[in-house]
Amino acid sequence: MKAATRRTTTLALLLAALPAFAGDPAGARQPIAVQMYTLRHAGTLDQQLKIVHDAGVGAVETVGTQNVSAAELKQLLDRYSIRAISSHVQLADLRSDLDGVVAFNRAIGNTTLVVPYLDEKDRPTDAAGWTALGQELGRIAAQANAQGMHLAYHNHDFELVDFNGKTGLELLFAAAGPDLQTELDLAWVARAGHDPVMMLGRFRGHVFAVHAKDNAPKGKAEDEGGFAAVGQGVLDWDAILPAAAAAGVQWYIVEHDQPRDPATVIKTGADYLRHHLTAQLPASAQR
Repeated sequence: MKAATRRTTTLALLLAALPAFAGDPAGARQPIAVQMYTLRHAGTLDQQLKIVHDAGVGAVETVGTQNVSAAELKQLLDRYSIRAISSHVQLADLRSDLDGVVAFNRAIGNTTLVVPYLDEKDRPTDAAGWTALGQELGRIAAQANAQGMHLAYHNHDFELVDFNGKTGLELLFAAAGPDLQTELDLAWVARAGHDPVMMLGRFRGHVFAVHAKDNAPKGKAEDEGGFAAVGQGVLDWDAILPAAAAAGVQWYIVEHDQPRDPATVIKTGADYLRHHLTAQLPASAQR
């Protein structure tokens, strides 16, 4: 057998041995990801990642360690050709074990850490408190950057209380400096009484990602926390998506806090974004 023929045969056998789902999902060329919190009640971690893959999505935002080792998580991600593009990490863990958090995320190939939520004891109650928290997050962001990691902050509604013309979120970022990025949850922005388009404009150039979920009409979907899949609620995505592109959003992360049917929510949201986004991932990010 000629060497070239032998190499071709060997390659064919290797490809045949791979699982059918090991190829890049169709959506990998677009900056669409899934927040794994949406799938927390959808079976095992393996089953959850299969749902992401079957929805044609090639990226996820993890919830901490997903209660597995870095090696196990990386193996599962690789099995479904999914990359971790960010991870929600509790502020307490960033404060107490930043080196450990960085090591875990480096092992799974992730480079962005996100503060997802503040416990009530950690929530500032005045402008000075939001400024102090911003300064602390700026210091953590600088330490993370020195280790090759980025830090972002994810909002709910309590950060959007007004303090003499500035929201707590704006005060936080003004104090944090350029190293901290934002992950805007647009449904919570709207619930706090703000226009998502205007908020995207305020953080232009600093938006790592948006959490792409919708608010159901008032009085609807109460058993799902009043949330809806992207494009199925009341938010004006025809205005939001161009504003997000103008703000420099890198990732659109599909999320739902209380889905009855998480697989359908993810597929619906991903399909909507695929049909309405024009942005493509740069070639360097398609891996």
